[in-house]
Amino acid sequence: MEFENDIVRCLETLRKGGIILYPTDTIWGIGCDATNPEAVEKIFDLKQRPAAKSMIVLLAEYLEKASKPTTVIYEAALGLAENLLNEDGSIAMRIVQEDFCWHLIKRFRKPLVSTSANISGENSPENFAGISNAIKQGVDYIVRYRQQDVRPFRASAIVRFDKSGEPTILRS
Repeated sequence: MEFENDIVRCLETLRKGGIILYPTDTIWGIGCDATNPEAVEKIFDLKQRPAAKSMIVLLAEYLEKASKPTTVIYEAALGLAENLLNEDGSIAMRIVQEDFCWHLIKRFRKPLVSTSANISGENSPENFAGISNAIKQGVDYIVRYRQQDVRPFRASAIVRFDKSGEPTILRS
């Protein structure tokens, strides 16, 4: 794996409560241990994002039917940092299929926070070159893998399921 060193450095950073800048199956993200409230708070501070706005959590399980990266909002989340949940107790989760993220999450053995690599209110960068210096300087580790990839990446689709299981597409 060409990204083995990045995986090792990310694991060290995440286990110490640090935050990372890393490529996902969609856009570059800022991430941390989704069970660590102090690490989650660091991301809110870096992004200058209101705490009432929740973030996505990435998992490494395999989702067979999705044809593109899809984030699903679940009603009642358990075992995650309290400050990561939306005001109504829901959480947005996405099953990753991208190799780097999948290996990182499997080896970390916990879900990862994923939020776009931008200050809140600014446009999400389409690739690493579009990430601001403020974000790069605010994280504890920057993954080297895929930094040269200039293809434009897009955010995932978002679907929310209500209590009866009916889906509502929030972003396609």
